[in-house]
Amino acid sequence: MELLEGYSIKGEHSDDSRLVCKLHKSLYGLKQASRQWNAKLTASILQYGFKQSMSDYSLFTMSTTGGEFVALLIYVDDILIASNSAQAATAVKSHIDSQFKLKDLGTVKYFLGLEVARSPQGISICQRKYILDLLEEYGLLGAKPSSTPIDYNVKLRKVSKEEEVTDPTKYRQLVGKLLYLTFTRPDICYVVQNLAQFMDKPTVEHHMAAQRVLKYLKGAPGQGILMKRDSNLKISAYCDSDWTGCPDTRKSVTGYCVFIGESLVAWKSKKQQIVARSSTEAEYRSMAATCCEVIWIKGLLADFGIQHYDAVKLYCDNQSSVYISKNPVLHERTKHIEIDCHFNREKVQSGEIEPVYIPTQLQVADAFTKPLQHGTFKRLLYKMNIHNVHCSS
Repeated sequence: MELLEGYSIKGEHSDDSRLVCKLHKSLYGLKQASRQWNAKLTASILQYGFKQSMSDYSLFTMSTTGGEFVALLIYVDDILIASNSAQAATAVKSHIDSQFKLKDLGTVKYFLGLEVARSPQGISICQRKYILDLLEEYGLLGAKPSSTPIDYNVKLRKVSKEEEVTDPTKYRQLVGKLLYLTFTRPDICYVVQNLAQFMDKPTVEHHMAAQRVLKYLKGAPGQGILMKRDSNLKISAYCDSDWTGCPDTRKSVTGYCVFIGESLVAWKSKKQQIVARSSTEAEYRSMAATCCEVIWIKGLLADFGIQHYDAVKLYCDNQSSVYISKNPVLHERTKHIEIDCHFNREKVQSGEIEPVYIPTQLQVADAFTKPLQHGTFKRLLYKMNIHNVHCSS
């Protein structure tokens, strides 16, 4: 290693240029190793002519005068390359190979636990192997499948009549593994965020609820998301909230999902930070969170050279929230809502967002805010293009 800057030996006749540092620890064990690796890889890619995305720093894009487009998506030292030109992709691989040791795995089929399958309908993404390994680890490969990930009549609470589990570490590990599954399984998003609230003192009831999620996954381990190839590029979003959905804190739950055409690209289920005084306020906060996600996705599409000029339709099943977002006058009923939530109105006036009322029975985001009965749950999954890629039908 080169001598650190500013380090010198006392004495007139010392030759600092001959001094070196002895490495006592492996480079991979140092805290700054990952940062230095990312800086070196990023510099090499930018030098080739790529542009780093401001919406997602792990995304790099490059367009040439000949109409060639190349996109790189990086996770540490794993890279996905997408291009409309095989020659451009090959040139990028050659450049990276000249700078680092590169192993080309060909067309992507398995990436960070995600299984990618192509068909005439589009691209399907699932985590079947991950789920089967999870079921084998917890001894539930032969369990009877559950129809829904959470019981419709159950409200999990921190204060429970059941005893605390003897080993809370196992519960925390299970919930952590289920969190990774929400990347391709939006159907368990609500229940997993609910289970994650009891990490400090999980009870037997909470553990049984986590086991039910595994039994639900047993029913269709190959279920995942279908990205349709014939879909248009118009963004639409659904937002919903369950007012005072948390029985312990009385806070509401925000749920939303965003589509590009008919393809589901973003979803979230999260408890709101403060207690809402009305269902309208809870829905309005849900709209604000969805607006932030929509703006981010529009910026991400711009990196791919896709400009979205039309107003994004934001579907909400609360008419009062829709009226408040369109009305420029602050009424008495909205004085208690923080100013940061009112940027909904700003986006509506600028023409970026168009709030649209939708009946509750058609609200897709309902699956992210509350437990649902089997029939309603399956109908919403169908509308989100959630399907089983390994099913013969």
